[in-house]
Amino acid sequence: MSVIDEVKQRTDIVEVISQYATLTKAGRTFRALCPFHSEKHPSFFVYPEQQSWHCFGACNTGGDVFSFVMKKQGIDFGETLRLLAEKAGVAISSRFEAEAEGKEKERLYQVNEAATQYFHNLLLSSPAGEKTRDYVASRGLSLETIANFQLGFSPNSWEALKQYLAERGYSEDELLTAGLVIEAEAGRTHDRFRNRLMFPIYDIRGHVIGFGARALDDSLPKYLNSPQTPIFDKSSSLYAINLAKEAIKQQAMAVIVEGYTDVITAHQNGFHNVVASMGTSVTEEQISMVRKVGAKVITFALDADVAGKEALLRAEETARRKLTEDSIPVFYRNMIVTYANVPDTEIKVFILPEGKDPDDVIKEDSKTWQQLLQEALPIIDYTFDVVTSKLDLTTAKGKSLVVDELGPIVGEIKDIVRRAHYVQKLARLVRVSERSLEAALRRTRARRSVKEPAQEAVTHALHPLLSSRVEEYCLALLLQHPELKAHCQSLLPEYFENSENREIFIAYMRANEVKLIKEELDSAFYEYINSLIEKSLPPASQAEPRSPLTNCILRLQEKFLRNLESMREAVLALEAESGGTAAELAKQREQGIEVSTELREVFAQRVRGSRSKGDKE
Repeated sequence: MSVIDEVKQRTDIVEVISQYATLTKAGRTFRALCPFHSEKHPSFFVYPEQQSWHCFGACNTGGDVFSFVMKKQGIDFGETLRLLAEKAGVAISSRFEAEAEGKEKERLYQVNEAATQYFHNLLLSSPAGEKTRDYVASRGLSLETIANFQLGFSPNSWEALKQYLAERGYSEDELLTAGLVIEAEAGRTHDRFRNRLMFPIYDIRGHVIGFGARALDDSLPKYLNSPQTPIFDKSSSLYAINLAKEAIKQQAMAVIVEGYTDVITAHQNGFHNVVASMGTSVTEEQISMVRKVGAKVITFALDADVAGKEALLRAEETARRKLTEDSIPVFYRNMIVTYANVPDTEIKVFILPEGKDPDDVIKEDSKTWQQLLQEALPIIDYTFDVVTSKLDLTTAKGKSLVVDELGPIVGEIKDIVRRAHYVQKLARLVRVSERSLEAALRRTRARRSVKEPAQEAVTHALHPLLSSRVEEYCLALLLQHPELKAHCQSLLPEYFENSENREIFIAYMRANEVKLIKEELDSAFYEYINSLIEKSLPPASQAEPRSPLTNCILRLQEKFLRNLESMREAVLALEAESGGTAAELAKQREQGIEVSTELREVFAQRVRGSRSKGDKE
């Protein structure tokens, strides 16, 4: 979480604005006389659920808590952030600290590289490493593979690595920060990894960011990883991504397994597009990483155990509650726990033979592995198989349960053609007409909806998470493709609801080069800007970024207009209830008509863009 996100999370917009205006509850909103201009009738509204505000009077503007304080106190974003951070108890680093952080990371890369060479040399030539060499040989790994993956050996010593690195100028604090040593009693430190086979973990750029280590005796845990450090986070790392990225790009497919040796054996046998999640949940960052290098198909190897299949079914309801347009699947120890729509990417799974892992399968017969990959099922088809395998489809009860479990999953598919395919498949399974099944799915969706339609529309239109994701995607496109600046004429600062995104966009438009943007902004932005520059984008966005940008601008414009329309409708309803004057109501309705006209034009542009894209394809 960035410092900006943390401040937002700990700040309540109602509490802040109430210090400057007398707020009155009005349904699910608050209203007040606008604190920015004189008026007799309240036209200023605060939306707690969206943490936003809007003035429908003379100001005709709005935003989040940052924009309110900036406007009210006449200060810039950096000052506002520090003011709110102080009240929320959040510490903010200075420009000097941000620069120092970059230098610290570079030192950590260097010390990890030095440790890698130390471990690797011990494995290849030290007498103490003979047992480990025998173990590696028993696993069938060649010298070339050992060199490619820079496998190593950590001696059974408390301070061997510590002394080696100290002689090369690395301080004890640096070793602690890198996770290479552990602080024990009385402030003493000792090596973290002892008597283990070492697996250096690289980032996509080839930096050593951490280590995995396998015990060579009965020591526990059997596998030990580096702790989280400023450069290493298991949830955003994939083992062997540095070696697999070219093959993933060439084959447009990534295979994700769980263990280090599974990956190493796969690569040695010619399957260079395999990476590992290192036994953790597969996260959005990891999926984005393989998509960015060109994966259009992402395949997962699943254990054959029944528990894994049951975990899938138990998790479906949770998954459906978390679905958004751009959401992705998340896995844990080979058990699917979320299914979602991934644009331009197909998610597949295959089941490993009973009691075997990828390492076993590939060693026994690499053709079997190849066949498993070819026969991998799309995730929904796999879900169909799991659900139907435990139910009797010859009974009315069994058919009803199948529709209850699979119907909501099918209903969440965004692509119309794919959804129609699975509606047809489900209809055939339970032997009912597609029309009857569609009607049943509509009733299910209606029962699951607990909000009033009007409020649902307002909530959806204003949803801050969806809004933030579109804004971030747009900024990432612009920062990663400076040539797009010439195509931003129709993108206005007010389309960005989040103040930090608006400030970055304004700085982007002012700066002559992307590298100069930071000079326009407070150091509090640095972490966020770096994340946008490094954000993984779909391959299509990298190859042809102008079209995604045009679509982004239209989405942001549509979002802005829908928000305005939704909020204005709420104001009209409240004005009518409170006996607002005819002139005020007429003015609001007239402005609402203007917004609706603009919305229709935006929608028409998106339709034309979709048709144009379809013609090209």
